[in-house]
Amino acid sequence: MTNYHDQRHILHADLDAFYTSVEQMDNPVLRGKPVIVGGRPENHGVVAAASYEARNFGIRSAMPTRTALRLCPHLNLIKPRFDRYRSVSKQVMDIFSDLTNIVEPLSLDEAYLDITGIIDEHHSGTHYANLIKRQVKQKVGLVVSIGVGTNKCIAKIASDLDKPDGLVVVELGQEKIFLADLDIRKLPGIGPKSVENLHSQEIYTIGQLAQNPLEWFLKQFGKRGINIWRKCNGADTEPVQVEKTPKSISIENTYSPDLTDPEKIYQQVCKLAEKLSDRLGHKSLQGKTITVKLRLSDYTTFNRQATLLSPTNDRLTLIDTAWKILYPEITPVRRFRLLGISVSRFQHEEQLRLPIF
Repeated sequence: MTNYHDQRHILHADLDAFYTSVEQMDNPVLRGKPVIVGGRPENHGVVAAASYEARNFGIRSAMPTRTALRLCPHLNLIKPRFDRYRSVSKQVMDIFSDLTNIVEPLSLDEAYLDITGIIDEHHSGTHYANLIKRQVKQKVGLVVSIGVGTNKCIAKIASDLDKPDGLVVVELGQEKIFLADLDIRKLPGIGPKSVENLHSQEIYTIGQLAQNPLEWFLKQFGKRGINIWRKCNGADTEPVQVEKTPKSISIENTYSPDLTDPEKIYQQVCKLAEKLSDRLGHKSLQGKTITVKLRLSDYTTFNRQATLLSPTNDRLTLIDTAWKILYPEITPVRRFRLLGISVSRFQHEEQLRLPIF
């Protein structure tokens, strides 16, 4: 008798061009047209997301809006509506959670699902992937691409190979064959510097990378070596983590025009601290280290921080601490383009360090 739970069954679901798809869904006039979500060019804005129609013009996220408009003069520029994106994301995540309680959201538009416990002879990973695709389309109105595999790495790579509206399934035993001819850039954990280094050694595909022994990986990548060795051999063992405990909670805002008046800066600190306090309270978190992030008009960015005697999520304490950190940085010639506040060293982290007798 086949035991369908002897192997893992992992899905990676990725909503296609999420922000712009939401905008096209809400405004039918935008459908089929090049759309970006981002900041205004006169405010040094950048592209947060680009529709597939916009990508055909070479437009990509993080590109200056000014450049995007030069590439496509009839581009539709939409101001971000993050409250709306969060609301739509919750609808999609609820569909995932109705299927399995082992869901690891990575961002508003993607998540891992471990469906091992619901697989049987009549319900394969492909069956559940198609079910999710139908439900997301019918209930939410969006298109999702899904990768199906025996581990997170395989599922994530698979979900990206046939976008938009993709479904790529990698069966047990086919992992190394699936990976062999793929560009090393497809492997999670391989960044630009690693790519450059591997190319200098004439390693261009994941299959070529996998031919090296474990000792080689440890020399090349240090403590990450064993993890990358497992991934490129199709044997990723990382579990789907139901609830990641964040190391920090932060909030920030960009201003145009830049802030120079101390009173207005203080008002913004109050607004940021209030929102941050709400987020911390919602997650039942209290932290001891308060960090203020500052970006000047010339894009110089730096952090200043202070550590409290006891953890907090109190709004007034956050305001008071953040202002004490920030105020000495204000000078007549400085213009502030961005302000941010974060809280870290949460209470549970302190408890973990207590000795056990």
